Amino acid sequence: METTASESNGAGPVNEGGKDNALSPSDLSEVLAAGTKEVHEKAENTQFVKDFLRGRIRKELFKRGAVALYYTYTAMEEEIERNKEHPHFAPLYFPTELNRHEALARDLEYFYGPDWQSQVSCSQATQRYVDRIHQVGQEDPVLLVAHAYTRYMGDLSGGQVLRKVAQRAMKLPATGEGLEFYQFDGISNAKAFKQLYRSRMNELELDMDIKKRLVEEAVKAFQFNMEVFDELEEIGGTIQEDVLDAGMSVHGAVGGDTSKCPYYNAKMAASGWTAYGSQVAMAVLRHPTGQVLFAAWFAALAGLAAWYLM
Repeated sequence: METTASESNGAGPVNEGGKDNALSPSDLSEVLAAGTKEVHEKAENTQFVKDFLRGRIRKELFKRGAVALYYTYTAMEEEIERNKEHPHFAPLYFPTELNRHEALARDLEYFYGPDWQSQVSCSQATQRYVDRIHQVGQEDPVLLVAHAYTRYMGDLSGGQVLRKVAQRAMKLPATGEGLEFYQFDGISNAKAFKQLYRSRMNELELDMDIKKRLVEEAVKAFQFNMEVFDELEEIGGTIQEDVLDAGMSVHGAVGGDTSKCPYYNAKMAASGWTAYGSQVAMAVLRHPTGQVLFAAWFAALAGLAAWYLM
């Protein structure tokens, strides 16, 4: 039976139109969104992420990426568990809904087999990320809020698009094997849960100095992620492996500049990009692959743009 956000951690019914309609510039969710916008766009424009969004995926790199995520989430969830009663983190403690390390372990077993633990190791870039998470968890637990925010909120937004792209590119089972990381069985309504999570963040009693430190830590989290992406890209240059291609490029489907963040394109679409968009839609729908990927493209833009609107 699914556990919804309103049924756990003492939460009452989720009001989807509640506090978000009256956000203050000093609300933590707003401060974090504004303070990380630039580095978030940089992360989305790393070569590894751009290739992923195009549906051009190397299975070996995808597996190694899952390994990096496993070590990252194991560290983060160990520190969250250690600090679950800390006043600056306790309201954000949602293990049933959010914990990912067990799902990642099942994904790694799918890709590597039952002895997967003997085949994987923590890379240098991932280890730096892991070390930082343990450091803040033990020395300055309030900064865990920044790490939880950057990871979980992204997973519940753009991560859902990546799951569909990966499933198609690697021809993974429709039943979800290999992609359990992206499946949140404890959350029945992602939008409502994100609103609940943001409202809990905004209710934390933090002064502006702590909020600024949280922004700095969230920026660091994005930078650690970019280091992992760059490391994977380097490894990719040494691997002789065919690229698994899901089909038409996400950016290419609209004839866009691949240097532009998907969020930028989403804003263009939302601000009256109608005539040109209609022409592109017709062209894409005439392409055999485009009939499937056109819907995925719009989902990608909406999912990635939603991250910024949190």
